Amino acid sequence: MPRSSVPHAPPLRPLLRRYTDVGEPLSWVPVTEGLLNRGYRLSTTRGAYFLKQHLDAPTSDRATITRQHRATQRLHALGLPVAPPLPDSRGRTVALVGGHCYALHPWIDGRHRDGAQLSTGCSRRLGTLLGRVHTCLEQVMESPPPGGEHESARPEDTFRAIEELLRLARAHRPRDSFDALAEHRLRERRRLLAQHAHHRPPPASAAGWVHGDFHPLNLLYRGAEPAAIVDWDRLGVRPRAEEAVRAAAIFFVRPEGELALEKVRAYARAYRRATGADGAELAAAAHRVWWERLNDFWTLRWRYQLHDRRADPQFPAVSALAVWWTREYAAVRDAFAG
Repeated sequence: MPRSSVPHAPPLRPLLRRYTDVGEPLSWVPVTEGLLNRGYRLSTTRGAYFLKQHLDAPTSDRATITRQHRATQRLHALGLPVAPPLPDSRGRTVALVGGHCYALHPWIDGRHRDGAQLSTGCSRRLGTLLGRVHTCLEQVMESPPPGGEHESARPEDTFRAIEELLRLARAHRPRDSFDALAEHRLRERRRLLAQHAHHRPPPASAAGWVHGDFHPLNLLYRGAEPAAIVDWDRLGVRPRAEEAVRAAAIFFVRPEGELALEKVRAYARAYRRATGADGAELAAAAHRVWWERLNDFWTLRWRYQLHDRRADPQFPAVSALAVWWTREYAAVRDAFAG
């Protein structure tokens, strides 16, 4: 059987024996997008499929995956563009093979589009789509548990993290331009945080069910229309408006670290119309996500602490955005709230 030279070969025959209508395997090709799990484009005598191997420890147990699958099945029934998993001959959607959980999905032809590729009208439709995700999740999921406040980052913890990352960046060998930029951004962020530590937001209450990881690599387009929202691993209960802001900060960030505010404004207005959220809720969410960005160094943690460079390309824009957002705080708030 033709296959990739990647060493992680999926156990195709034991998996496909569980299904009655998918045919015999012909080839598989790893899908390169995605940082936490593995995916494969699987071709069989009956067509093309997406095979997902769940590896991310917090979400890779069978019960968690099954809950995600049931949610996507119900969302699909409400007309949302999702790709629910295929049930096997016994009606199960999670296969445990070799100690790992797998799921088989229909292959969706489409491509990813970031904010630069979205017109203002498409940005508006994106806001409406995420609003529909949130309101439909409210219909298909159980009521969120009471309580569940989310503490914002503590500056004293961030200062300690900055010192550790600075030490690691300075000691990194062979030293390159990335290390120099990392040092510059860490020192810059330390100054900004000292200036704005008194703006730490209070705890936020978890408001409802959210996708949990809504960004361009988890949305497939066919032409100008969304074809499928994928990767529901982070489905959970969190402040909904914060997911809307967080998604906009990923979709609409430019390479130089600025947000395309006119597109953000169109997106946010559409989201508010779809959910009934008001400007004050979006303004508060924007403040919390700004604070989160000011205190977050996940790309540097991956490089220096996990020795994983897959997130390196994201660092320049992500780190510049925190600085630009701080300088343009009022304009960003108004784009989400106005």
